[in-house]
Amino acid sequence: MAFIGLAQPDVIINAAAYTQVDQAESEPELAYKINAQVVATLAEAARRVGALLVHFSTDYVFDGGGDRPWREEDRPAPLNVYGLSKWQGEQAILASGCRHLILRTSWLHSPYRHNFVKTMLRLGQERESLSVVCDQIGAPTSAAMLARVTLRAIEQTVANPALRGLYHVTAMGETSWYDYARFIFAEARKWGRELKISELNAVPTHAYPTAARRPLNSRLDTTKFRTAFGIELPHWHKGVEDTLRQLLQR
Repeated sequence: MAFIGLAQPDVIINAAAYTQVDQAESEPELAYKINAQVVATLAEAARRVGALLVHFSTDYVFDGGGDRPWREEDRPAPLNVYGLSKWQGEQAILASGCRHLILRTSWLHSPYRHNFVKTMLRLGQERESLSVVCDQIGAPTSAAMLARVTLRAIEQTVANPALRGLYHVTAMGETSWYDYARFIFAEARKWGRELKISELNAVPTHAYPTAARRPLNSRLDTTKFRTAFGIELPHWHKGVEDTLRQLLQR
């Protein structure tokens, strides 16, 4: 991290992460290296130069129990290697003593790279029937929206260091993966996209086994963030509509 020492930045934004949730179960060392060890090094470098470290974390630090959104003070209990590695990254930041904003988010989507919106659009054009998990609940969150509100939070925290800390940041509202898929298909058809899909089946998590266990309740309580920064977060429908618009207008 010699470059950080030379550049003396005021803010360091860490958006890098190992995010292959299932693959992490078979290569935990790599997940821990990227999500915890590298973060620890960044945090120490930030402390040395007095920079604000902005770090993104995940709903997967929680075990998904209960029926209310998770708050920042709730104790993490990850179900999988990915979630554990991300929690270890959070702990490394706290242990370093650096100035920080840790932003936990969930179910990210954008017009770029692999994500649920793009996958559903592709499968909706390829298949007549599809089964989607219906008992995992969370908030689809636009990467573009997250970037915008993160910038505003950084500006306020630089001006008022007392705002530093851990926050939950997602779009408002909640849905299941199944209802999320229904929304995607309905919106795509509004845009005139022809889809082959005619049958969408809701299935429980246990009927769709994966290498990594996933939390059923991925809802994050964003009250602390909205109150501290005075930022209103849009409903998840808005972000998905924006992502679909960009994808379907290409």
